[in-house]
Amino acid sequence: MARTHVLALDQGTTSSRAIVFDRDGMPFGSAQHEFPQAYPSPGHVTHDPEAIWSSQLRSAREAIAASGIHAPDLAAIGITNQRETVVVWERATGRPVADAIVWQSRITAPHTDRLRAEGHEPLFRARTGLPLDAYFSGPKIAHILDAEPGLRARAERGELAAGTIDSFLIWRLTGGRVHATDVSNASRTLLFDIHRLDWDDELCKIVGVPRALLPDVRPTSGVFGETEPSLLGAAVPIAAAVGDQQGALFGQGCLAAGRAKNTYGTGAFLLLNTGGAPIASEHGLLSTVAWQLGPGGPVSYALEGAVFVAGAAVQWFRDGLRAIDRAGDIEALAEEVEDTQGVYLVPAFVGLGAPYWDAAARGTIVGLTRGTTIAHLARATIDSIAYQVFDVLEAMEADAGTRLDVVRVDGGAAVNDRLLQLQADLVGVPVERPVVTETTALGAALLAGIATGVWKDADAATSTWRLDERFEPRMPAEERARRMAGWRRAVERSRGWAADD
Repeated sequence: MARTHVLALDQGTTSSRAIVFDRDGMPFGSAQHEFPQAYPSPGHVTHDPEAIWSSQLRSAREAIAASGIHAPDLAAIGITNQRETVVVWERATGRPVADAIVWQSRITAPHTDRLRAEGHEPLFRARTGLPLDAYFSGPKIAHILDAEPGLRARAERGELAAGTIDSFLIWRLTGGRVHATDVSNASRTLLFDIHRLDWDDELCKIVGVPRALLPDVRPTSGVFGETEPSLLGAAVPIAAAVGDQQGALFGQGCLAAGRAKNTYGTGAFLLLNTGGAPIASEHGLLSTVAWQLGPGGPVSYALEGAVFVAGAAVQWFRDGLRAIDRAGDIEALAEEVEDTQGVYLVPAFVGLGAPYWDAAARGTIVGLTRGTTIAHLARATIDSIAYQVFDVLEAMEADAGTRLDVVRVDGGAAVNDRLLQLQADLVGVPVERPVVTETTALGAALLAGIATGVWKDADAATSTWRLDERFEPRMPAEERARRMAGWRRAVERSRGWAADD
């Protein structure tokens, strides 16, 4: 009997999730486990790699059990992950030598600032499509090597391995037999030439990362290796690895140039498929590899705008202000008032991403009056997500020289109807939410299924996409302009705040 189920491992910033998908692209069984976040210093975020591993393995086992099938019935595993989080571990034992540095962390800002001051940024932009910013993973690897005496020497002797979370999971799942990543994750390191599709020795030297640490770079869709049978109950092919946002772009069926999606997760990430060639951004966006379908197969590129804090703003509202018990409660609280009464929240808790790229920006609330209530702040928190996405979309259309006709959305906050209606109002084009909003995991599953014959090609795989609801823009242009003018005044007040810290 043909195997028609695929397991997606979705390793996120705050939790590890696993979903079994059937041939129709529908979830068949799932599990999810959160793991701790650590904040050693202002702007610095770390994870325990062992907590990532244990939560992901537990989720995988529970998802398989929930699906009612067994590991031998799985056609493949697809991995998707938080892209710029890095781990360094010992090759001999697989043991991490330090906590993972999370994509949100700004600990390497002095490093990237120095490289920029030395005049290196044009070289990095030309080869990697990225600005020199602490967001990306290469400088994080260098920071780990320099934080403890002896690690850099061990790395140069070949005793250590480093990689993004997909690499760490592949290493663990294969029992240390495979040290690999895919082109989408490699393109987020500042060490990878997106034109040649290979590590760049000159960039590695400038950043301070020995190439011996780095994984092999492979196509996004293709067999990486097999899992240790003892982990899941069978040797299952790992047949895809893809960065979370590229996975969502694929899962949303955005295969053609000009198609775009936005994911509302811990951050918000708007990606536009640019086809077979990268577009150099002039408006603060990233040029990145979207995916490669098989060895020697076609490569797709994308423009991306990254908002560092989206759903994390709601988490802050819940955990920092303790204003609600559950993240989902914020929508009802926001509905208690008609508007924010001129209050704007700029959630620049770890700086601002696209299109500003201001590491010194900090969170700001403006427009408070004696009449401001917690409900107004709840509404301002939700609104801040939509405002940030609009900023990115405007920059994206300018770079691509085109007007989008629709934006597909997914991620945790995509269940918030009010947010999606405001998003449609601001961007001025319809916003579409699919039936399956876990499109990051779905994309990984589809890519793995293509590699193992579950679907014959990308078109067949993405034909499983189904519309849940379409939000049409209805806000008058004058109101949209007024709101965005207020937002940008608020953003200016947040910028550069920590420059003199």
